[in-house]
Amino acid sequence: MPGNSSDSTARVLVVDDEPMVREVVVAYLEREGFAVIEAADGRTALDLINSTHPDLVVLDVMLPQLDGFSVLTEVRKAIDVPVILLTARTEETDRVLGLELGADDYVVKPFSPRELAARVRSVLRRTRQSPAPSLLEFDGLTIEGATREVRLDGEAIELTPKEFDLLAFLAASPRQVFSRGQLLEQVWDSSPDYQDPSTVTVHVRRLRQKIEADPDAPRWIATVWGVGYRFEP
Repeated sequence: MPGNSSDSTARVLVVDDEPMVREVVVAYLEREGFAVIEAADGRTALDLINSTHPDLVVLDVMLPQLDGFSVLTEVRKAIDVPVILLTARTEETDRVLGLELGADDYVVKPFSPRELAARVRSVLRRTRQSPAPSLLEFDGLTIEGATREVRLDGEAIELTPKEFDLLAFLAASPRQVFSRGQLLEQVWDSSPDYQDPSTVTVHVRRLRQKIEADPDAPRWIATVWGVGYRFEP
């Protein structure tokens, strides 16, 4: 299925040291309507991110010169571009590390190009739309859907695109409890059958570290044991 009109203008950087993987991924994404650039190592990837300002980065974890985790760490210091990790590793700790460092999604090798393209469209759609049409205000916490800005007691809080999406979604339905499966479907456009529910857990933990005075005793995002999470207005 070809990309929609908003996808067709998106520039995607594909970073992988395997020429065959790059060739297949680039060809498929271009066929879907994306403008694609590519890099074979981490340092080249950083140079291209800084010079071309892509709309999304598909980033392999195992790279020469500078691995994907290091690239992601540097990217998050400078720019708020969505990142999808490619990893051949199946250990949950590696997937969690990528999410902790600010990845928006991940795809485990071997993968189908169609699945990757769907993930790219999903992440771009979520980062480009405004989840909340107006300002949400809760006792010092403000969430601006139009500008995708969050402030706590007047101080700007830096969130990744997916962290903002998750917070805005929860805050739009105060005190409503959502399971991790529901959040995967609503915020990630993904089924729990294809996406690890720990993705939600990691993003909730990252959000709490940024907006809670005491992440271990959260004021804003409450855990409903055995069910999921809810936003406390």
